[in-house]
Amino acid sequence: MTTAAILTISDTRSLASDKSGQYISQALAEQEVKVAKRLVVKDDVVEIQSAFLQLEQLKIDLLITNGGTGIAKRDVTFPALEPLLPVPIPGFGEAFRSLSYDEIGSHALASRAMAGFNTREQLCFVLPGSTNACKTALNQLILPEFSHLLFERRK
Repeated sequence: MTTAAILTISDTRSLASDKSGQYISQALAEQEVKVAKRLVVKDDVVEIQSAFLQLEQLKIDLLITNGGTGIAKRDVTFPALEPLLPVPIPGFGEAFRSLSYDEIGSHALASRAMAGFNTREQLCFVLPGSTNACKTALNQLILPEFSHLLFERRK
């Protein structure tokens, strides 16, 4: 069975009010992916990295984050997590921005969504905090492809 953890990055959300994290959890469960843990942290580089490293200690296959991927000064998820993903999957961010462009137009340019493998060979997706963006990423990219990406990496 595939297992996952979800990390939400937000200055305003809690586990109870985190609609994007709840959606990701539900969508994964519908695909028989067990969610081992969900956390919410503030938009702070040290808090993000600490929580990410804590979650990667779990025996999981997927680690999905949401929030803080824009270009605002408070959006520090990209600089916090990019160094922790030594095997990037550039096509994910490119495809996500293309799909987002079809949905929201040129605002998609501001997204720094990304994917890659961490040092523990866990597949990681770094998504925007918008529930609609998470739906797009999950339904059109992650759910159809995560098994294949894990298979390819584990060859």
